[in-house]
Amino acid sequence: MPAALTQTEEAMPKRKGLVRLQLSAALAIWAAASWGSPAAQAEETLNICHGGHPIMVASQKILDKWAKKESVKLTTTLIAYDVYVPKVTQMLTTGSAQCDIIWHNDDWGQLWQQYLVTTDDVAGIRNVAKQPLDAFWNDQHELTVIPMAHTVGTFFYRKDLISDAEVPKTFADMVQIGQKLQKEGKVKWGYVGGMSFNNTWFTLWWTMWNSGCDIFKPIYERDNKVLAANGWTSIIDQPCHQQIVDFWWDALHKDRIAPEATTTYGRNEANAIFMAGDAAMTVADSTFWGDYNDKNKSRAAGNIGMVPYPIGPGRSKPITWLDIWGWAIPKSVSPAHQALAKKLLGEMLTDEDGQVQMWNETGGPPPNVRVWDRLTASDPVFRKLKEVVFDQDHAHSAYYFANWPRVHKAYSDAAIKALTGKREDIPAVLKEGAKAVHDAAVAQ
Repeated sequence: MPAALTQTEEAMPKRKGLVRLQLSAALAIWAAASWGSPAAQAEETLNICHGGHPIMVASQKILDKWAKKESVKLTTTLIAYDVYVPKVTQMLTTGSAQCDIIWHNDDWGQLWQQYLVTTDDVAGIRNVAKQPLDAFWNDQHELTVIPMAHTVGTFFYRKDLISDAEVPKTFADMVQIGQKLQKEGKVKWGYVGGMSFNNTWFTLWWTMWNSGCDIFKPIYERDNKVLAANGWTSIIDQPCHQQIVDFWWDALHKDRIAPEATTTYGRNEANAIFMAGDAAMTVADSTFWGDYNDKNKSRAAGNIGMVPYPIGPGRSKPITWLDIWGWAIPKSVSPAHQALAKKLLGEMLTDEDGQVQMWNETGGPPPNVRVWDRLTASDPVFRKLKEVVFDQDHAHSAYYFANWPRVHKAYSDAAIKALTGKREDIPAVLKEGAKAVHDAAVAQ
């Protein structure tokens, strides 16, 4: 078409202006017909990939509200938690544009950093807590996440079964109150929590941190340069960690306050037992508050209490984790979709009313810290969560280097092997596990 038009213009120079006017008029008519009518206008579609957790659904509802105002359609691809990381990693490394927005987590923050769009310029990003962002900086110290909610480890208990005077303050208290309630026939189990790979936080790790221990030395350190200077030395074979494995071995096999099958439980299995009314205590992310208090899902609804973590022999006061779940944008999607995703995520982050509603529906602490003061003044549940979690000491819930998922798996394999074997074999199993954890950390 351009070549033919040029030939016509050269042959008929006096008509050049007329031809251009006719062409411009034709284009204007076509544009009016195509874009002037909403039915004819092509609607942009963004696909969001996540694990289907209620907090993700609630955050997406905020996004959807703003998407409608922008004439954008949001679709959802749900990916099971157990396969989420490998599936999304494959998508990112192959340059797939299947997902415009993905759920992102500190556990794999450094695994994906080179494949994600930077987010320092997203509206509202200055109003989020800074420490939980540690996992999400790329090598150029550019941010690669937009927080959707804080994920904070919370010790939950049944208020109808455990009085204020009885709430456990130590691991020994947990055993005592759990056995008491079991003997009285009020529950099947004193405590239930996830323990399988990718669920270690809810048993092994919260007790590890609350007994003054960790995976590597120095304890609670997350600076990779410091960890490397210490040779990525694992301390899971040291006394502080063996105490934790001994505690859980006894809890499963001797004291029997938790099911022996705990070693196979994920968060879903543990939550099901707690919500069925069969356990008195559990640890989970605060984002499960909504499910626990949903009368259509939980027999414990209306009777859920929160307290600071019980402590072990290595701590004088509780410590918990304070991190975030977030959204991220793959570099593989088109620049137009990247810009649109940033706009919608900025609207989500600055929508204070939407975040209050998300909290009310799910118990997910809002990412915008300006909303915290509002909730502290008006909501007794948030005030309690702030007291038992936000106002306590904090440890990061993961390490932040690319090999961390491999290290986590090596740790889990060693801990489960120790807990499913003989108690007298625990020291040898943990010594072998410490080497496996170190080798996973330094693997090329």
